[in-house]
Amino acid sequence: MTQTVPELTFHDGNTIDQLGYGVWQVPDAEAEIVVGKAIDAGYRHIDTAKIYGNEEGVGRAIASAGIPREELFITTKVWNADQGYENTLAAADASLQRLGLDYVDLYLIHWLQPKRGTYVDTWKALIQLQKDGKAKSIGVCNFTVEALEELYAETGVRPVINQVETHPYFPQSELRAYEAQHGILHESWSPLGQGGDLLTDPVLVKIAEKHSASVAQVVIAWHLALGNVVIPKSVTESRIIENFASLELTLDDEDLAEINSLDRGAEGRIAADPATADFA
Repeated sequence: MTQTVPELTFHDGNTIDQLGYGVWQVPDAEAEIVVGKAIDAGYRHIDTAKIYGNEEGVGRAIASAGIPREELFITTKVWNADQGYENTLAAADASLQRLGLDYVDLYLIHWLQPKRGTYVDTWKALIQLQKDGKAKSIGVCNFTVEALEELYAETGVRPVINQVETHPYFPQSELRAYEAQHGILHESWSPLGQGGDLLTDPVLVKIAEKHSASVAQVVIAWHLALGNVVIPKSVTESRIIENFASLELTLDDEDLAEINSLDRGAEGRIAADPATADFA
């Protein structure tokens, strides 16, 4: 029997599966195959982006899955070079065409790009896309507290979610606390870190052995316990299935405290700092 995925509710009333499947760095042709395997494993929440170059492959997988559209949750994102009001509207239409969909369940601004100063106009475009029914819900990725405040001050609309780098070495505690106060869900990308260091951490290995689980399952279960939406990526069918089985793992308070102790602060960050990142 397929494990039931917990649903979290956005402040706009829509819901999202807490565990999803991400396709960053997956080539288009392979995306069609692995998304199909993820859907077969039980995932209904798929996360892609224009810059990933695999929206068409994701769309083909959706079309051939035999799952009613309303049972799937599809996320994509406007890329940095497409920011600005009119550009964003056009980019969203292009993404929908590549995906073969009339709407996405969640449309996100991919990066803050503070030096460009276009994120407020981009956010206004997302608000319009939601009004037009092309995006059921709208949110952001890689936004700071200050930028989240600015979006609300300028438009009166808060993102439903902020998708950012989050893992035990960089748990984003302060950002998550702010989001919780303002009804913004937190979504973790690179939830298992990068490069494998996290997956060999002695603390996590010990907890995994205690539960007869993999380290990846322990880390995903930690994200779920914190209330994060989490989108692990793997192109290996056994790991796609293994990651989904993380839903069956319950960590105790001692486990969670040990994992929380791995926080390295800013030194734990792997990717670019959204407060300064500027790339096309």
